[in-house]
Amino acid sequence: MTAAHDVVVMTTHDIGRHLHCYGWASVVSPHLDALAARGARFVRAFATAPQCSPSRASLASGRYPHNNGVMGLAHHGFDWGLTSTHAAAIFAGLGFATHLFGGQHVTRHPERLGFIQFHTADALEEVLAGEDSSRRLYLELNFEETHRPYPPAGASPPGLEIPGYLPAGPESVEEMTAVEGTINQMDRAVGRVVTALEKAGRTGGAFVVFTTDHGLAMPRAKCTLYDPGLEVALIARWPDGGIDRGAVHEELISNIDVLPTLLEAARAAIPAGVQGLSFLSLLRGDAYEPREWIFGEKTFHSYYDPMRCIRTRSHKYIRNFESAFAVEVPADIQLGPIFRANPGLYSADRPSTVEVYDLEQDPLEQHNLAGSPAIATIEHELSERLWSWMRETADPLLDGPVPSPRYRQAMAPDR
Repeated sequence: MTAAHDVVVMTTHDIGRHLHCYGWASVVSPHLDALAARGARFVRAFATAPQCSPSRASLASGRYPHNNGVMGLAHHGFDWGLTSTHAAAIFAGLGFATHLFGGQHVTRHPERLGFIQFHTADALEEVLAGEDSSRRLYLELNFEETHRPYPPAGASPPGLEIPGYLPAGPESVEEMTAVEGTINQMDRAVGRVVTALEKAGRTGGAFVVFTTDHGLAMPRAKCTLYDPGLEVALIARWPDGGIDRGAVHEELISNIDVLPTLLEAARAAIPAGVQGLSFLSLLRGDAYEPREWIFGEKTFHSYYDPMRCIRTRSHKYIRNFESAFAVEVPADIQLGPIFRANPGLYSADRPSTVEVYDLEQDPLEQHNLAGSPAIATIEHELSERLWSWMRETADPLLDGPVPSPRYRQAMAPDR
């Protein structure tokens, strides 16, 4: 089998699967739609975490947040940082020239990640023109257009749909109109990347992945372990590797699976400690053993709010380890009209330690079935599997409350 000559990873913030090619008719995303039509699209891909830094750290390391060092935000004041090896360092060790375009959000020390050069997001064509065509490249492009705050919303697009977990009303129309405008801007940036690869003659040999860090930055989505918080778009294309047929895959995929897939495509060994599972054989139409479940977690975001979950194709089990609001709504989302119209909808006390949802009957996860005799066996099985995963991965929650970097700083006697 041929090896991928180049690896290109594109990400954007806060949109989950809210793209035209995922069924949102009013979204204008022609370049991503074309990428999906010429590649492969995953409709059951999920992040390990519903927040930016932990999810991105998992994508880059192939490890769960509680194993890769990023259990909360990485920027100043929160100070979590990647302790596992970043994909850039792995590919650099294989002889790839590694370039970062735009920002990163996994450490306050980007010089340690393994990139040889850092660029603005619009510098790709210039960089490709200066690289020897024989040299293999690892390119990471992180788009910022879809992050809050959104620019003022214009006229609502025809056929605008409001996600079912959001309240109907003008506030949701305003916010969804605004976010769809930013998605169109981001999609144009994707188009420029595709064009630059074509001009450089690197299209066929490039394994291109587009994904999102977590779900929409809306109340009851981002920062929750419900599907709207964990769902991600995942699109892959590699013409020379036979991944160019517009396939749609319904298998469960975790974003820790992306790195081992890229490494296998590059015909490189997967390092010890990588917890993801390559899905390259699925992309190639070969024998593939699908996941029975994926795991999700949150420990810190705005505040300490530890929770873990397991999701199968049919059920979700969530265990909440602390009392808190029913759902966390990050500060930038609180500034939006949806939250301000009815803050009490999201600010009630969390009612349950355990939540269990039948995703086939209740896809919006509105009816907690925990304790119901009708699903007692399923609840027990999912609980046991979640505890087993926590033990197998040495989840620090098993040893008690997890201290944050700020706590450790405050306890230092010389500070």
